[in-house]
Amino acid sequence: MQVLVEKQKQFFNTHTTKDISFRKEQLDKLERILKKNEKALFEAIYSDFKKSQFDTFTTELALLYHDIKQAKKCVKKWAEIKRVKTNFLNFPAKSYIIPEPFGVCLVIGAWNYPYQLSLAPAIAAIAAGNTVIIKPSEIPTKTSAVMASIINKNFPKEFFTVVEGGITETSELLEQKFDKIFFTGSTQVGKIVYQAAAKNITPVTLELGGKSPAFVTKSANLKMTVKRLVWAKFLNAGQTCIAPDYVMVHKSIEKEFLKQVINEIKKEHFTVENGNYVQIINAKNLSRLEQLLQPEKIYFGGKIDADNLILQPTVMHQVTFEDKVMQDEIFGPILPVLSYDSLPEAIKQVSKLPKPLSCYVFSKNKNEIKQVLHQLSFGGGAVNEAVMHITNPNLPFGGVGASGIGNYHGEAGFKAFSHYKSVLDKPTWIELNLKYYPHTAKKLSIIKKILKF
Repeated sequence: MQVLVEKQKQFFNTHTTKDISFRKEQLDKLERILKKNEKALFEAIYSDFKKSQFDTFTTELALLYHDIKQAKKCVKKWAEIKRVKTNFLNFPAKSYIIPEPFGVCLVIGAWNYPYQLSLAPAIAAIAAGNTVIIKPSEIPTKTSAVMASIINKNFPKEFFTVVEGGITETSELLEQKFDKIFFTGSTQVGKIVYQAAAKNITPVTLELGGKSPAFVTKSANLKMTVKRLVWAKFLNAGQTCIAPDYVMVHKSIEKEFLKQVINEIKKEHFTVENGNYVQIINAKNLSRLEQLLQPEKIYFGGKIDADNLILQPTVMHQVTFEDKVMQDEIFGPILPVLSYDSLPEAIKQVSKLPKPLSCYVFSKNKNEIKQVLHQLSFGGGAVNEAVMHITNPNLPFGGVGASGIGNYHGEAGFKAFSHYKSVLDKPTWIELNLKYYPHTAKKLSIIKKILKF
């Protein structure tokens, strides 16, 4: 690992990656090899947890292709030196900001969207002019292997490479001195990464998670609300960091809401065979989810096929914040439904929890929407929609507090992998002597007048 990082550092110091045409060429190459190897990518992820071609393309590859397309189109503009105003005190100078790449970057991906969550940060890092080492999650072994194969065969390792392995390899990587670390995963592991980065004062972006709430008020369009929530919750069998973790629904519409949710689940026929559902990633996670189920609170579902790692879409009701299912992020196809009488009280209750990665509010009432958006702190979210905010590259994506540090996507991704260097550029043909010795009362008086103090 030490040799690999050193080789990347040496290559970065040749300044090759700072050339805009080089960045575009590498993004072009990445797009070509992804498209050329789509079949292998589809087969690998289906082997790992039965994700269909439709879901793999729409939730992973399409987003990557869009990221590449936008980066190629906009990178020249993003990388431009930006002139800013110069204050009177520094007259007659000019001031500007130079975006520059950090250097050698480590991207640690997550298993739930293994292509998108490993390669999207890498695309941003390349666009910003860095070298990149990707450490994909080892849990989906086939996707890790196929990424390593197609990238390591097509890119020089001193510029862009994939390192496979588990905890041992990740730990060894984290012992090295990187110029930037980008991690996607659990808050628990994020703390470990943050501590490792602190030893070298390495800047980090942490994309974590949390219990993302969805508020459904009595003014909501219930039919469309249910349709969008059910899709968002059970996409990828709930193994989505921005999935609505639980629903806060007004008591007056709770029964109708539950009825429509069950009808929508039945209508969708969530099965692996239908291509709209996936396995739980492994037996360990299935067992974890099983322990969250309270039989007396299961309103629908709850059936488990341990042999095939399937947990049926499940709805729990009469849930309280004290229940086990409400203690940590669920990350699976279990939807707890909690009722409330007063929206301000519901918001107050949710605000006691760690700040979530996402928040959703379904309502036609502008005042209700404003209350949720302005009184709760969260990474990002949507009004009368769920999950889809991630598809807009003009919206920076990231968490706050326990749900993450920093953000990316679009220009925000370029900024995440760039240092903005500030420069004051002053001519030598004139100079005021106010700042130089001797420091006199007259000089101080003039300075105060200039500064208007």
